[in-house]
Amino acid sequence: MSGTLIKTLFALCLAAPVLTASAADAANEVTVKLRAHDGKFEPTELLVPAGKKIRIEISNTGKTPIEFESLDLHKEKVLAPGGSSVVVIVAQQPGRYKFFDDFNPKSAQGVLVVK
Repeated sequence: MSGTLIKTLFALCLAAPVLTASAADAANEVTVKLRAHDGKFEPTELLVPAGKKIRIEISNTGKTPIEFESLDLHKEKVLAPGGSSVVVIVAQQPGRYKFFDDFNPKSAQGVLVVK
């Protein structure tokens, strides 16, 4: 065997556990999308399965900044107009977890429903 082939095989052996872990992580997470626009969230209810890591992809299509906040989930994220970001939440037990826009708390409310 050539030295290059041995190095390549060695590198693949080292990478295999990482690739397996990444595939397992992807199988244990769920992604949902949330849009903020001028003091409202769409959708207002996000449904996810229990026991999975949750990725909420948030986009602000409005003309003012927003602050995604959840006291129940201990998360907050500020987004400028036109901005987008991701909030990652560890696996949750079944239940309802409220969130809101801290800049528009009366009109921009929603709930993460874990079943």
